[in-house]
Amino acid sequence: MEKKIIVRARAIILNNNKLLVVKHSHDSSFAALPGGHLEWGEDIKECLSREIVEELGINPEIGRLLYVNNFTEKDTEQSVEFFFEVTNGYAYKDFENHTRTHAYELADILWIEPNDLVNILPKEFEEDFKLGKIISDQVRYIHS
Repeated sequence: MEKKIIVRARAIILNNNKLLVVKHSHDSSFAALPGGHLEWGEDIKECLSREIVEELGINPEIGRLLYVNNFTEKDTEQSVEFFFEVTNGYAYKDFENHTRTHAYELADILWIEPNDLVNILPKEFEEDFKLGKIISDQVRYIHS
């Protein structure tokens, strides 16, 4: 079987100590950060900007790289995800009023607080969020 590596970019969007997470239509049993797959020839930050505009309809102001997540989904697929800080989190309070060409990919969009009972993947990121440790001066690596 052919093995492949999938690269994704994801956004850490915070506003007033709340985190914006999404649940995907194909599996809404957990929440994830908004974002998606890198297309051939695309820069990682261009990918994040495109995905966020498609899903949420608002141009992100992309800040620092905060996490790299590396995991194997299936025996033939390995994913590497880059989690970037988005510095204009306030702009996403009313995303419903914007054109969202790929809204159908999402089952739900939630603003959550650290004490909310929402299953966020990856678990290491969820733990950091609950402890208020997402923003840091160093990139953190997750291997799940």
